[in-house]
Amino acid sequence: MLDPLDHHLLAVLADGLPICTQPYAMLGQLLGLTEVEVIERIQRLQAQGVIKRFGVIVKHAAVGYCHNAMVVWHVPEAKIDAIAAQLLTFSFVTLCYQRPMLAQWPYNLYCMIHGKTQDRVLEQITQLNETCQLAGLPQQILFSKRCFKQRGAIYAKNNSHSIL
Repeated sequence: MLDPLDHHLLAVLADGLPICTQPYAMLGQLLGLTEVEVIERIQRLQAQGVIKRFGVIVKHAAVGYCHNAMVVWHVPEAKIDAIAAQLLTFSFVTLCYQRPMLAQWPYNLYCMIHGKTQDRVLEQITQLNETCQLAGLPQQILFSKRCFKQRGAIYAKNNSHSIL
C-alpha cells in the first residue's frame, strides 16, 4: 500500500532527478523528507516492484550527440549473450538488447550508438564489426532522423495502487 507521500515522490521522479550534487537531498526538501528518507523510500518502492527500473535519460542532442544509429544484426542464438556482453564493453555503446526475429525483419541483436558526427559513428560500427567478429553477419544501420521526447515513467493512481 502506497501512502500519499509515495505518490508525490513518484510524480516528482517522473520529471527526473535535479541536476546537482545532491539530487535526493533536493527532492527531500521538496517533499519535507531527509535525503536518507528519500533514498529509503525509493529502495522500498523498487523492492515492492512499484519502480521497476531506475536509470538515466540523456538528452543526447542537447550535449552535441546528434548522429545516433541503431545497429541491428542477425546473430546465431548460441552466440548472442557472448557478443552482447562484448558489445557492452565499448564506451560508445549506450544500449544493447535482444529481440525476437520477425519474418519481415530478421534481426535479433540491437545496439545503440550516439555520436557527434556520422563518420565517427560509422567508424565505431566498423570497430564493433571487426572486434566482435560481426562483419559477416546480416546487419542494418539505422540513423535517427528525428528526436522523440524522452521522459521517465508516469505513475497514475488507480484504486489505491500505483500503476505504470
